[in-house]
Amino acid sequence: MIRITVLYPNTHGSRFDMDYYLKKHCPMVLERVGASCKGFGVDQGLAGVMPTGAPAFRVTAWFLFESIETFEANFGPHAAAITADIPNYTDLQPIIQMGEVRA
Repeated sequence: MIRITVLYPNTHGSRFDMDYYLKKHCPMVLERVGASCKGFGVDQGLAGVMPTGAPAFRVTAWFLFESIETFEANFGPHAAAITADIPNYTDLQPIIQMGEVRA
């Protein structure tokens, strides 16, 4: 199982429309990748290590797929449309990480 993690840095003065992200962008992504996505979640940063510290990331999202090949086959054909939607909800540059789920 692999996890695709999308991290949006907590940059001062940046814009992030969580309502648009949750109601339009994420459903669009999930519709395009279909049943190949085995799990999905979104976290909104609240604090850093200490409760009074700022979170490193404003928002993180994760998607589970059986394999890299499954992800590539189902996300790849829609990558341009999905990335073209980013300016509709943020001016942040997302950081993408692919990892193998080990536990």
